[in-house]
Amino acid sequence: MGALAAVVLLAAGIAIASGGGGSSGSKQAAAHKPAGGNHAAGAPTTAHGSTVVAKGTGVPGNATVPILMYHVINPPPAGAPFPELYVPADEFAQQMQALKSAGWHAVTMDQLRANWTRGAPLGPGKPVVITFDNGYTSQYTNALPVLKRLGWVGVENIQLLGLPRTQGRLTDQQLRGLLAAGWELDTQGMTHADLIRLDSAGLQYEIAHARRLLQSRYGAAVNWFCYPSGHYDSTVIDAVKAAGFVGSTTVIPGWGSRADDPYRLPRLRVVAGTSGTGLLEQIASAEHAAPPPPSYGGGST
Repeated sequence: MGALAAVVLLAAGIAIASGGGGSSGSKQAAAHKPAGGNHAAGAPTTAHGSTVVAKGTGVPGNATVPILMYHVINPPPAGAPFPELYVPADEFAQQMQALKSAGWHAVTMDQLRANWTRGAPLGPGKPVVITFDNGYTSQYTNALPVLKRLGWVGVENIQLLGLPRTQGRLTDQQLRGLLAAGWELDTQGMTHADLIRLDSAGLQYEIAHARRLLQSRYGAAVNWFCYPSGHYDSTVIDAVKAAGFVGSTTVIPGWGSRADDPYRLPRLRVVAGTSGTGLLEQIASAEHAAPPPPSYGGGST
């Protein structure tokens, strides 16, 4: 089993038991020219909390953007089986400050798509998407204040069931607080199931039902799907499309671009022990990575 597959399995395990993670590096990211846009600090939000998307020029943009992946923003509790899958709050704050100092600013997936489809601006500066999987309390208590101080927003890939409240899942009030702060709401489905093992009824429940439920409950668009443990194949992708999602994210490292299949967008997992400089290095080293494969089920890559 390859290194990526091992970490994916760890993330899947902690999604049921506690949280999930990323990669590290050590040197500053090289300069990167963005070609289009999303959200600058202090961007306005809608009544439901989602960040306003600029109209754009009508000409598709060419922004190439790293999409970061976080899970628990806390040190691991005593006895945690996979402590590397937790990013402590102070590390997270250092990473975000390093991004800001290097000229990056956070945008959402919807804003990124607006650039790709109609040239909506993402500047000034270099856009990065900051996603949070599963729906852990620490994303509200520890990540939100850091991003709010920077005038940035995140993307919540909520998992509706299967995270015990005793292990720190977002409450309804906390999720509404994220939306009120301008975060984008997307989903990993109902239960973090391995989608490539499900029949059509199971896929309908995990994907389409999850989207309808979130739209009804929170009045959010919920335009993007996030594959649990990164597992997908052509059947899963077809179910995501049929549910009305405009795209989906994987666990394969790389940067997202308009040239990519929007239903196989890469992300960069951030793990414990990643310094601010290390995160910049991780981002820079993944800029020219190969695109995600047609399917991924946890095997070595």
